[in-house]
Amino acid sequence: MNAASGAALVAAARALVGTPFRLHGRDAAHGLDCVGLVRAALHAVGHKLPVDDARYPIRGWSRDRAEAMLNRAGLMAVTGPAAAGDILLGAAPNGQLHLMIATDGGCIHAHLGLGRVVEQPGAAPMPVVSRWRIKK
Repeated sequence: MNAASGAALVAAARALVGTPFRLHGRDAAHGLDCVGLVRAALHAVGHKLPVDDARYPIRGWSRDRAEAMLNRAGLMAVTGPAAAGDILLGAAPNGQLHLMIATDGGCIHAHLGLGRVVEQPGAAPMPVVSRWRIKK
């Protein structure tokens, strides 16, 4: 992903800040969860996801299964310095996985506790186990 497309993905995610949290939410008009947020932001920048992954629940999935889904979605795992627009796969303390979108100074994610999509400054709120970008 080049800097322009990373900035576009961040802008698309920022447009969703404040959207209510809804478990398995895939429509911003009714609420989004972390997968719905990433899916909506990717769609806004013209990246279409496979239809069969639209219902991807992430809850209860293994890291391997989640990463296979991200790969099928046309994303590639990346290493090295983080960049704005990276999609972060985090591991919550309760064993659940969580998707976030990196910004220059933090991340945007669907926050269950606050009940909405938020932009959070600083480090991701949980350990990041892998980072993903749109394949070139």
